[in-house]
Amino acid sequence: MLFSVSLVRKIKTFATKMVITSGNDEDRGGQEKESKEESVLAMLGIIGTILNLIVIIFVYIYTTL
Repeated sequence: MLFSVSLVRKIKTFATKMVITSGNDEDRGGQEKESKEESVLAMLGIIGTILNLIVIIFVYIYTTL
């Protein structure tokens, strides 16, 4: 019980010490570039998955004929 009380106190004091900063323009530019790269990679992943499914369907049809 004593351990949990001290842990709660530490968490509360740690939470009050945390400061959220907005960052500068360079960070925002880097984040925008990173976000764009992630969206491009996500689209490539989706396209690759669709192409793989098409290939699997054609191979299945070809082997069953």
